[in-house]
Amino acid sequence: MSERDEQRTGVAMESATEAFVTHRNLLFTVAYEMLGSATDAEDVLQETWLRWVGVDFATVSSPRAFLVRITTRQALKRLRTLGRRKESYVGPWLPEPLLTAPDVAEDVELADSVSMAMLLVLETLAPTERAVFVLREVFALDYDEIAEAVGKTSGTVRQIAHRARAHVAARRPRGTGTPAEHRAALQAFQTAVETGDIQGLLDILAPDVVALSDGGGVKHALLRPIVGADKVARLLAGGWWKRDAERSVEPVQINGGPGLLIRVDGEIDGVLAVRVEDGCVTGAYHVRNPEKLASVEREITVSR
Repeated sequence: MSERDEQRTGVAMESATEAFVTHRNLLFTVAYEMLGSATDAEDVLQETWLRWVGVDFATVSSPRAFLVRITTRQALKRLRTLGRRKESYVGPWLPEPLLTAPDVAEDVELADSVSMAMLLVLETLAPTERAVFVLREVFALDYDEIAEAVGKTSGTVRQIAHRARAHVAARRPRGTGTPAEHRAALQAFQTAVETGDIQGLLDILAPDVVALSDGGGVKHALLRPIVGADKVARLLAGGWWKRDAERSVEPVQINGGPGLLIRVDGEIDGVLAVRVEDGCVTGAYHVRNPEKLASVEREITVSR
């Protein structure tokens, strides 16, 4: 290779790196919303990078669209593999929680799209439906771009989008309220949980509240969902997550919403993400599987 060719290659690599870094948070968010796993999303980004550096950049008119296309295709492949893995998962499966910055909650649509409740709704979609819904409803890609990403015609993508939108609309949570309402509800919830105050819990829990937990067969967790304020209040007040050890509970932002980071003897033992609607807690999602807690040790940036 001549010196001039080496220079051109170096410039191209520099441009490729700059484009990838610029869009990395977006690509991570696309992959995470499709997979519900930060670990797998990071693997998809590695695969995206390897394919990106092999592209003839002279043929790329929009690096953002091209990168989203690669990420979507890699995420779809992994999503189908994950589906087979979940079939043999021990106990209830919950998404891998993210420790997010407080400003994510200000972007209501983004916060809702990465919330535990919404990710569980997305789990009920087929892989291609999930990809189309995420790209269209969250990231506002046009149908032609989505068609390129999922390998379908634009007309087919429109039909898939309509079907997925109706499916999600029938199952998605109601309005979530303001960040200030979330903080107030979390504070009341935390106080009641730490003190074992059943009445305090009944005051903050919605009548149809649902509690779910994920231990991955490694840590103690609920074997099935618990539904109803009375049952959930007694469960939480009885210290279902406690052990004979030094415990601390810290309010944090989990997946763009309120949550509690639980430590035992100084080590992270679990995360309790809380869904707040109309000032009441409607969902409590407790993740204790150690393999899913790496992304709550530092803030993860998500973006649209």
